[in-house]
Amino acid sequence: MVRIELNIALSYEVDAPGADFLFNVHAAHTPRQQVGAESLWLDPPLPFAMHTHPLTGNRCMRLRAPAGSLRLDYRATVDLDHYIEDPSRIPEVAVEALPPEVIDYLYPSRYCQSDRLLNLAASEFGHLNRGYMRVLAIRDWVRRQVVFTPNTSTSNTSAIDTLVARMGVCRDFAHLMIALCRASNVPARFATGTDFGADPALGPPDFHAYVEAFLGGRWYIFDPSGLAIPMGLVRIGTGRDAADVAFATIFGSIRSLAPFIQATAVSAPEQNLFPPTHRAEALSTDDDIYRPPAAPGVSGR
Repeated sequence: MVRIELNIALSYEVDAPGADFLFNVHAAHTPRQQVGAESLWLDPPLPFAMHTHPLTGNRCMRLRAPAGSLRLDYRATVDLDHYIEDPSRIPEVAVEALPPEVIDYLYPSRYCQSDRLLNLAASEFGHLNRGYMRVLAIRDWVRRQVVFTPNTSTSNTSAIDTLVARMGVCRDFAHLMIALCRASNVPARFATGTDFGADPALGPPDFHAYVEAFLGGRWYIFDPSGLAIPMGLVRIGTGRDAADVAFATIFGSIRSLAPFIQATAVSAPEQNLFPPTHRAEALSTDDDIYRPPAAPGVSGR
């Protein structure tokens, strides 16, 4: 089991007359990601409301802040009990057999224009055997085609833009991989966390975007940018693309300061707690949600 001590601090200067904030920084509750000790501190102390999405486990926090300084400090202890599987044993799930809650992740979305990548996906990946290894080939193709380059994209950069520019940051890698998976009839979604294991030369720890693809009845983790150690990724949010799971959505005029993010692995072999490592096996923090296709409907009088 992996235990991560998570600390996220966000700071803002809010202009008059104030601003509304939607935060998505709480670690998600999933079948194999358990949130233990947890605390939230606001300065100034403000009332807030929490909502947990019943399907994704995303936890959204809403508040209104008056003019002045605002600081949020979130801390949590998160245990990751990964489901681990041999990649060669994981098939794709036929579209007709997908659970209803997964279907949305086949459609094009704002940043993942999969409908414009059908020919590319067919030519590059259509001849490969269906399953986890085909999705791994998509991940590797994205890594070969795109160079991680800080400060080269904006909040408007889409998968198509990244394909043209051949450079970007982690969210751009994720959007392109998701679009290619969907163009190959594999449901894929955007996931947010922190960049545990990233090279310190890239700068201080930061939020991180990665991919979860639905294969064999589970959502499996892929990190197309290759920056983080997938086993150390604490899931914060999942959605169709970055528009669904921004760590902060703000309505009003503000100035934001650099976030402080820290994710520390606990090593305690006597408690069966081991630091994350790169693994060749497939990893998931979800349980199996596959459901067989319903019997054909019958209509008539």
